[in-house]
Amino acid sequence: MEEYHTWQNFGNSHRFSFCQYPFVISIAAKKIIIQRDSEQQMINIARQSLVDKVSRRQRPDMNMLFLNMKVRRTHLVSDSLDELTRKRADLKKKLKVTFVGEAGLDMGGLTKEWFLLLIRQIFHPDYGMFTYHKDSHCHWFSSFKCDNYSEFRLVGILMGLAVYNSITLDIRFPPCCYKKLLSPPIIPSDQNIPVGICSVTVDDLCQIMPELAHGLSELLSHEGNVEEDFYSTFQVFQEEFGIIKSYNLKPGGDKISVTNQNRKEYVQLYTDFLLNKSIYKQFAAFYYGFHSVCASNALMLLRPEEVEILVCGSPDLDMHALQRSTQYDGYAKTDLTIKYFWDVVLGFPLDLQKKLLHFTTGSDRVPVGGMADLNFKISKNETSTNWLPVAHTCFNQLCLPPYKSKKDLKQKLIIGISNSEGFGLE
Repeated sequence: MEEYHTWQNFGNSHRFSFCQYPFVISIAAKKIIIQRDSEQQMINIARQSLVDKVSRRQRPDMNMLFLNMKVRRTHLVSDSLDELTRKRADLKKKLKVTFVGEAGLDMGGLTKEWFLLLIRQIFHPDYGMFTYHKDSHCHWFSSFKCDNYSEFRLVGILMGLAVYNSITLDIRFPPCCYKKLLSPPIIPSDQNIPVGICSVTVDDLCQIMPELAHGLSELLSHEGNVEEDFYSTFQVFQEEFGIIKSYNLKPGGDKISVTNQNRKEYVQLYTDFLLNKSIYKQFAAFYYGFHSVCASNALMLLRPEEVEILVCGSPDLDMHALQRSTQYDGYAKTDLTIKYFWDVVLGFPLDLQKKLLHFTTGSDRVPVGGMADLNFKISKNETSTNWLPVAHTCFNQLCLPPYKSKKDLKQKLIIGISNSEGFGLE
């Protein structure tokens, strides 16, 4: 943090700081810098709210120190959008979520579930904001024109809040999304400067639409007469709500044939159209949403792939590492129930291991520091062995009754982790 503050105060001037050379700083160290910077911003904003309240001779209350989200499960997206729009000035306060009509107190678990459910709804194909590409297993921004791009801003805010509040999200964006998100890493003071635009190549397109990228690569390497064999012009077509629309890649593009001489220009313009121009308004809203929460010089230290790890965590599960770092309360690692548990879990297929992680932590992704950073705990639940396991996602804690057989434990565990939405209060 000393290095970071030196760099913030003196920039790249005569005073040396390792932050001038961020490639030598590990992602774990960068995460600490971003967390501490976020915490300091949260404290400053909360303190200012307190001072403002007292100066107006109003009684302060604890709620003013938080970004309080009150949402209905049945209207999750619209309620979240309304709350975040109304409380724009509070985005840099600590996040707390309440589901209307439920007794759960948010010690972190409700926040995790809010993120998970909201992301699941927004990215559903029926919602129309994002297109899922099966070949690349990732989402990309829908190029459909609309009157209001506020929901794209909401997704940006969600991603920013996740980084700001150290929550990992199950979002599958291609790497070039994070490259665009850092273009530039700090919001420009001149609002006329375009944002979210970066240089893109066929390799970037291949991460989203591999078949189309392969076709364009074939065009570039074609040894015959491109004009006669491909019969293409500098015009492209896209389907929008069942209607085919045409777009010129350059003025008069519909009348300019693609030839051996200009094919490189065609491929570059087509790639730029797909990844930059056709989704500019959608991505700009997303960019401003993210940076409205994560406006920090610390972002300048990050490479695009590091932003992705901070947002999404790692999808690689190492359950042996989780076993080694697990803490126990009421059990010892040599107890029969614990031996049964790990025999069952290590034998699970990947999808059930992910369900277990989601059941106990609220996310099926691994944080930057690996499994050890989860501080996973198994506690003894002195109840009937007819009961299912219970999880406290706020504390990454699994409460396990002392099941007498491996078969019983496996059956109860699978039922528990497969039906894990909603919160109760004991």
